[in-house]
Amino acid sequence: MTAQEGASFGYAHNRVDLALIAEMIAPESRVLDVGCGDGQLLALLARTKNVDGRGVELSQEGVNACVTRGLSVVQGDADADLRDYPNDAFDYVILSQTIQATRNPREVLSQMKRIGRRAVVSFPNFGNWRVRLQLLWSGRMPVTRSLDQAWYDTPNIHLCTVRDFVGLCDELGFHIDDAVSVIGNRGKRVGRPGTLDNLTAESAVLLLSRKT
Repeated sequence: MTAQEGASFGYAHNRVDLALIAEMIAPESRVLDVGCGDGQLLALLARTKNVDGRGVELSQEGVNACVTRGLSVVQGDADADLRDYPNDAFDYVILSQTIQATRNPREVLSQMKRIGRRAVVSFPNFGNWRVRLQLLWSGRMPVTRSLDQAWYDTPNIHLCTVRDFVGLCDELGFHIDDAVSVIGNRGKRVGRPGTLDNLTAESAVLLLSRKT
């Protein structure tokens, strides 16, 4: 999936991950989108996959935008409110470009594993070579395409690398069913991300399930 293809769904070029996530969702699934923003992904899934979609969004502006789209979205906090959902309530729980902004990423992932049969997570990769180079040469927090805000403006509080995230998935008992390394405006399927992906990916999208 390229940015041009993603833009055909109405996405900005820097959110090509939304189109990649949509490819991982089976039709007519029960889906919870955590941190759903203005509902772009939920709207796409409802239109193209006929999902039974629900959303949780922290900002009132995002909730209002979702309601305007006719989506079923409640205002809530991923760190506090996921524990209120019952076990196996959804086929998929999605967290797109949000985990790095949560206070307790490990607990959020644990709750996603409990309430969804599968999880889809996308996040910016702090291990990308451009990030490393900027830190090495400037000694300052980097600004890149996937991390495009200054350190004092960003909502990100728990940045991680692809390698960090894969390690956490192993600790929590997740199996990586599919993974896409996003470089620029293109996604490349990589199976289980490795050292090269940790170096080259600007962001990543992973489809997870419980280990049996």
